[in-house]
Amino acid sequence: MSSVTTERVYEWLASVTDPEVPVLTILDLGIVRDVKVEEKDGKPAVTITITPTYSGCPAMDVIGMNLRMALLSQGIKDINIELQLSPAWTTDWMTEEGKAKLKEYGIAPPNRKAFQTLGLFEEEEIECPRCGSHHTELVSQFGPTSCKALYRCLTCFEPFEHFKCH
Repeated sequence: MSSVTTERVYEWLASVTDPEVPVLTILDLGIVRDVKVEEKDGKPAVTITITPTYSGCPAMDVIGMNLRMALLSQGIKDINIELQLSPAWTTDWMTEEGKAKLKEYGIAPPNRKAFQTLGLFEEEEIECPRCGSHHTELVSQFGPTSCKALYRCLTCFEPFEHFKCH
């Protein structure tokens, strides 16, 4: 049991990726709210609390399964995955490293600062992750997943996804 610590579990979780955006880990997304390691009958028991990016997010079942597989591969058999819906997940919980990974992958990361300074009828200026231009336009408020919108760069003419702030 002494080799299983909260820190060690976080190291194992660093390999669990988001099934919808595989360049991000669940730690990059900030959906892991808590990890508890206890001893039951001389064996480690781990409880992981996660918050979905959206209530009803279809990826949460896959993420839960991948969490279990990551811990099972380390010999942990007593695993409890808990969903915490409040407070609701926000893109503020994403790591800066995760946002950089999104941009490198071709997805415009959320930009809370730009989002918060918008006037009533102003639209957020989204930077093209390919060429860096802010001369972009919204194509669709919803992309392949609810957390992303579709944009087109009017400078390099490339379409791209934007991970929406919320």
